[in-house]
Amino acid sequence: MPDPLAQPFPLPCGAILGNRLCKAAMTEGLGDARLRATERLDRLYEAWSEGGAGLLLTGNVMIDHRVLERPGNVAIDPTFAPTVDAAARDRLRRWAAAGTRAGNHLWMQVSHAGRQSPRYVTCRPVAPSDVQLDLMGNYARPRALREDEIEALVRRFGEVAAIARDTGFTGVQVHGAHGYLISSFLSPVTNRRTDAWGGSLANRARFLLEVVRSVRRAVGPDFPVSVKLNSDDFRKGGFSHADCLGVVQMLNGESVDLLEISGGNYEQPRLLGISGRDGDAVEVRASTRVREAYFLDYATAIRRVAAMPLMVTGGFRTRAGMEAALASGDTDVIGIGRPFCTHPDVARRLLDREIDELPAFEHRLHLRPRGRLSPASPWLAAKMVNVLGAQGWYYQQMERLADARPIEPRRGMLRSFARYWWNDLTRAAALRRRE
Repeated sequence: MPDPLAQPFPLPCGAILGNRLCKAAMTEGLGDARLRATERLDRLYEAWSEGGAGLLLTGNVMIDHRVLERPGNVAIDPTFAPTVDAAARDRLRRWAAAGTRAGNHLWMQVSHAGRQSPRYVTCRPVAPSDVQLDLMGNYARPRALREDEIEALVRRFGEVAAIARDTGFTGVQVHGAHGYLISSFLSPVTNRRTDAWGGSLANRARFLLEVVRSVRRAVGPDFPVSVKLNSDDFRKGGFSHADCLGVVQMLNGESVDLLEISGGNYEQPRLLGISGRDGDAVEVRASTRVREAYFLDYATAIRRVAAMPLMVTGGFRTRAGMEAALASGDTDVIGIGRPFCTHPDVARRLLDREIDELPAFEHRLHLRPRGRLSPASPWLAAKMVNVLGAQGWYYQQMERLADARPIEPRRGMLRSFARYWWNDLTRAAALRRRE
């Protein structure tokens, strides 16, 4: 029988993915102090390219050099010359060449952090409204964007997409999920505007739709354009699953080649399989809790209204689960993240039937497996140490791959938590010295 994971997949624009496996976007933090791509990114993406996935998605490439998701982001900001000059573009070309070495696709994820830019990066983030992210004091109150600034950002997304195309990336993804700027426009909690960019769902979705149109105009009809969208924010009063279905219907007419389904934000990090503050959380469907992939149940409903192909990311760990998801028609592409941080060839090994289950180190990356110090703790501080410790552990494995060093599976979670903060604070200091 043909392997369903190995089947090519044609996109509406005419491009063809070599198979159904995607290395999903994970923020790398490997840019330099001038926010440019580096040799470390080249080595990492060359390993991933040779690892067998038909599609690789970069982590956040930021369009605003002042408002980063984290220090170490690559930025392409026409208002900051070092990120778009000839030297910066040459670095992007080397990154794109490394990431497509094996003939796979490499799409740049284009993003703006919005209010989720840490205080040690900026004390003046921007957002649709001045609603502060209340998370252990690490985020400053944002300034509400003026309408002319919103329109300038729409144009900038298109400009960055054109640079991605011209430097050798084979597609782009507009990041509209996880609480970043586009996502915060979609949510009634964070978008309290009373002008044409807020209020009704159509107004809240306007920024996303205008960005997608700007990107499509910039790259042309035959270049893949993807959107990453929350199936639900899982936050009371936030962007709901019903809102998601409405936005998908709006996107149907926008020449989107692949819609990636995810969910959650910093306050409710369902993208990592856990919840945030208990009093703020929306209950996850029981049917979702028993399925392997976090958002597959939501994708089932999205499929009924979506005209474009779908990709689901989050939680896939077994061949059986992936094949069942493809067979059901709930998704066309399987997004895989963390296993690539430790085993860059995990896609090839799946396709060669060397393995039927992916590595899942996350099951042991916690302070305690149960109780008040576990990821399910009633204490937000304990939850965040678990989240950031596990996240830091995977970041550091990626860094080791980028340095052509073996992974360090025995690294402790608390040590990873401390190193995560040290690395980001050190990089933030380097950014400040740059200014």
